Amino acid sequence: MKSSDAQIDSLCSWRLLVVEHKTNDARTLVDALRRHGHVTHQATTGRAALESYDSYDLVILDLDLPDLDGLEVCRNIRATSMVPIILVTARSSELDRVLGLQAGADDYMSKPCHLHELIARINAIMRRVHPMIPDSPVITHGPLEINISSRQVSLNGESIKLTPKEFDLLKILASQPGKVASRKQLMNQVWGDSWSRRTIDTHVSSLRKKLEDSSWITTVRGVGFQFRSF
Repeated sequence: MKSSDAQIDSLCSWRLLVVEHKTNDARTLVDALRRHGHVTHQATTGRAALESYDSYDLVILDLDLPDLDGLEVCRNIRATSMVPIILVTARSSELDRVLGLQAGADDYMSKPCHLHELIARINAIMRRVHPMIPDSPVITHGPLEINISSRQVSLNGESIKLTPKEFDLLKILASQPGKVASRKQLMNQVWGDSWSRRTIDTHVSSLRKKLEDSSWITTVRGVGFQFRSF
């Protein structure tokens, strides 16, 4: 790992959902991930996971759940979201791994898994999903430039005045071009726990007007928003 990658990993705190119905296994994993600085919660059933996954940055999913098969849960999540999924399960055959990856998982680990390896895999996935380059804090998409440090935005060389929330919203979307971000995910990251559907729709509408082209941010019906990928 490069030193810059190690620095990023040490500074990042992700919201993780552990889907595991075995109390002892879940408590051990949740406590360990929290000690490493991550905001971690547990879901004990597949249905509970499907109701809450879009509030998290990454899902750690067991396949053997009391209500739904984990593969079904994985497929259902992937049908509407690109949230990263790591399968951590006692199923260890080659066929199991193939089926898990075909269901939409980003990675697959067999139990018992080592914590440091799991954390390394989480960091590797999140570096791909949320690329961060400390030496170049500017996001550029064609004529659009977003300076993270100065919180300034310019289009075709002309400065655009954004409110703090508009800037945060644009930064999140522009840092993941082509990826669909759910309304709930965006609201939790920008506004915290207090939000409404109208709030985000109003801010997206304002951003489109200031960017002078509605195609910069597209609406994915029933899911959320997507920044144009060049």
